[in-house]
Amino acid sequence: MTNYFAHPSAVVDEGVSIGDGTKIWHFCHITTGAVIGQNCNFGQNVFVAKGVILGNNVKVQNNVSLYEGVVCADDVFLGPSMVFTNVINPRSAVNRKNEYLKTHVGKGATIGANATIVCGYDIGDYAFIGAGAVVTKTVPAYALIVGNPGKQIGWMSQHGRRLHFNADGLAICPESQISYQIKDNVVNILE
Repeated sequence: MTNYFAHPSAVVDEGVSIGDGTKIWHFCHITTGAVIGQNCNFGQNVFVAKGVILGNNVKVQNNVSLYEGVVCADDVFLGPSMVFTNVINPRSAVNRKNEYLKTHVGKGATIGANATIVCGYDIGDYAFIGAGAVVTKTVPAYALIVGNPGKQIGWMSQHGRRLHFNADGLAICPESQISYQIKDNVVNILE
């Protein structure tokens, strides 16, 4: 038996797995088959479909729907009213439930308010999707994406600070002082 909080207005169906310390606030609906880690937080009016898997410490802000096929690693932030899709070409009169595409959101990634993530494209670890962006392709780890369609305009640190690489491909996070290196368009932490 886990120890989590669900507001009385929330609906938590039978057959869900919810980790200790998770908080589910007003008017949320968690459906059978969802798997939710420890210390997650769901703002008002969140829907979680069957088959959704969330790691630990995932923050889901108000008015977010997580549809079947969405998997979020630990420490993901999902901004208010951001959108996941799960079918590329939906039609009301055509049943495409067997065509749901998966979307994986990597560890520590942030998806800003009102952003849209088209299904079938993954978001890399610590990527940062700006508010209102529309993601139409796979996003590399640490990438900063803005606009419609989403375009990469830079790189972000694990602390959510913009990285500015020098001619040697090195950058230092201004908040944590952690050093990063970029090589062949791949960012890694220097140890």
